[in-house]
Amino acid sequence: MAGVNKLEEVKSNREKWEQGPLDKALSRFGERQKTFTSISGTSINRLYTPEDISEGNYLTDLGFPGDYPYTRGVQPTMYRGRFWTMRQYAGFGSATETNSRYRYLLEKGQTGLSVAFDLPTQAGYDSDHALSMGEVGKVGVAIDSIDDMRLLFDRIPLDKVTTSMTINAPATVLLAMYLALAEEQNVSWEKVGGTVQNDVLKEFICRGQYIYPPTPTMRLTVDLIEFCQQHVPRWNTISISGYHIREAGSTAAQEMAFTIADGIAYAQACVDRGMDVDKFAGRLSFFFNSFTNVLEEVAKFRAGRRYWARVMKERFGAKSSRSMMLRYHVQTGGVTLTAQQPLNNIVRVGLQAYAAALGGCQSLHTNSYDEALCLPTEGAVTVALRTQQIVAEESGSTDTIDPLAGSYYVESLTDQIEAEVDAYIKKIDAKGGTLRAIENGYIQKEIQNSAYRFQKEIEAGERAYVGINKYQMEEPPPENLLRIDMSVGEKESAKLKKLRAERDQVSWQASLDRLREATDTGENVMPAVIDAVKAKATVGEICDVWRDLFGEYRPKEFV
Repeated sequence: MAGVNKLEEVKSNREKWEQGPLDKALSRFGERQKTFTSISGTSINRLYTPEDISEGNYLTDLGFPGDYPYTRGVQPTMYRGRFWTMRQYAGFGSATETNSRYRYLLEKGQTGLSVAFDLPTQAGYDSDHALSMGEVGKVGVAIDSIDDMRLLFDRIPLDKVTTSMTINAPATVLLAMYLALAEEQNVSWEKVGGTVQNDVLKEFICRGQYIYPPTPTMRLTVDLIEFCQQHVPRWNTISISGYHIREAGSTAAQEMAFTIADGIAYAQACVDRGMDVDKFAGRLSFFFNSFTNVLEEVAKFRAGRRYWARVMKERFGAKSSRSMMLRYHVQTGGVTLTAQQPLNNIVRVGLQAYAAALGGCQSLHTNSYDEALCLPTEGAVTVALRTQQIVAEESGSTDTIDPLAGSYYVESLTDQIEAEVDAYIKKIDAKGGTLRAIENGYIQKEIQNSAYRFQKEIEAGERAYVGINKYQMEEPPPENLLRIDMSVGEKESAKLKKLRAERDQVSWQASLDRLREATDTGENVMPAVIDAVKAKATVGEICDVWRDLFGEYRPKEFV
């Protein structure tokens, strides 16, 4: 970006500095380490100068906020207009208990809701299923029927909040319940806003909460996208998730690359369905992690925005600016939290939130400092929310757009991460696309190798982890942890018994028969699912229809 003559001058003076002041300092004091690398293992130079970004073109590589390629942000005013949505992820026990937490958070200044479902719900089992025993309400809220959804959003008008639901394999069912509830509140679907995760590809890659094989799973995913495009225009139909990829041990570049690869797969599936890219792409959203290495995270977000814009324009022929925007939610790094010296996590989360803000996120969840020990207490979740508010209101990072732009290091690292992302996408394309790369274990192995490298560095003491391998101390046992009442499973089972006894059996059975028919004939299943939840069919009963038709997925083992 600098002129040739200026670069020659910089190079000449850098060499003089290296031979003079730098050599003297190194001979006297040396440096802390022989080599410096980021959390991802990326080599970090001692110094960055205009030489490191000399190949860049401001207008084509950076541009302006709200303009292609969106490196500097997706909105012309970014946080000078309004802050990101502060959306704390929450859910535990029963719907009634979680509703109380939601109303508490809204009273404290939260601006959107984010639903955590328990493992049985995520796996498409009802609370009284044998495999649900001991897990009901444990890591999220138990939702079996529309009755539970009604309790979950009691006294919360669905036209006044946006809701993110972290649900994947049964995403169609939970969204159907939400839409049916909106009707009960006399809220039109045109006014309903939020996100459903609906990203099962990352479940196959790293998390494991799948139900059906990949092909029918993709069919259900596209059904939801297509239905919302036609009937729920404000709904973000998928949240393509890199968060769990990073939690599994990927590098920053791998997180972005594999997430974009998943996004390409979903976009291609929609195009293959006959959908116009500019009709659905604007409602694709993303979900990323934020680790403690602030500058690497900022570069990752900037590189991802630029790369996705180019993919949508050049690969899919998108013409709408909205189709090219990488809009994303961020959650701070759960895997970075430590049970040792848990108050240190407040600082970690603060840095991670700062990185998310500097990187230009659209919504943010900040983890609570006690999450390595338990589900967050009210006090801890308040500190987590206040962390966002302090970053937004006091840090100054929101007063100008993309404040780290022009940093020789950040711009160089942005270019480097983008190049790594491109290299991974080309490898995945060469293997036949994302589904094939998952089936042959390529993506999983890449993540495993990165996780292994990082863990070796921690155990060898080569990378400092405060409280873990450095600055350890004796601590008393933790106190005042949030405990889940394990009788919630019995209570939910009793509710299900009552529901099954009192519902209209004829309309219930007819709705499931209609769902089976729609699935068999290749129709979009969403209307049939909505009718089924209105007839009080449960999550498990609806998912069992598809278990019967599709079978259950059993992954290969990769060595």
